[in-house]
Amino acid sequence: MWGGRVQVLFRLWGLRSAGVPGRRLLSCSAASEKGSSSLRCWNCGGPGGPGPGDGFFCQQCRALQPPDPTRDYFSLMDCNRSFRVDTTKLQNRFQQLQRLVHPDFFSQRSQTEKDFSEKHSTIVNDAYKTLLAPLSRGLYLVS
Repeated sequence: MWGGRVQVLFRLWGLRSAGVPGRRLLSCSAASEKGSSSLRCWNCGGPGGPGPGDGFFCQQCRALQPPDPTRDYFSLMDCNRSFRVDTTKLQNRFQQLQRLVHPDFFSQRSQTEKDFSEKHSTIVNDAYKTLLAPLSRGLYLVS
């Protein structure tokens, strides 16, 4: 009964629910299980892959790394996995991440980094939109 109404609201608001094709769910438990010691940088081949600080750039050559498909939106946006979210903190984190990975900042870099930048930026945008709206945040939490 409510499923159809929720889908209509999603379409009106321009949102996608977890059950709608195109929405990729990310698991927070998988992110914590994944060890960074087995990762290698695509550019320099150095050990460790993404640095421990931001997780977006290689520790050695600072090349942008591919997005981690196991990372959930809450950990990406540095929020507690809860329905209550500090929207000011969420907005600040969104802006911080976009300053790191937005495609405009990679126009003079390799095509690989340009592609990774577009993927990161899309994920950051999706995470921000999902966690900002209470309905989509709640649906993401229960999925």
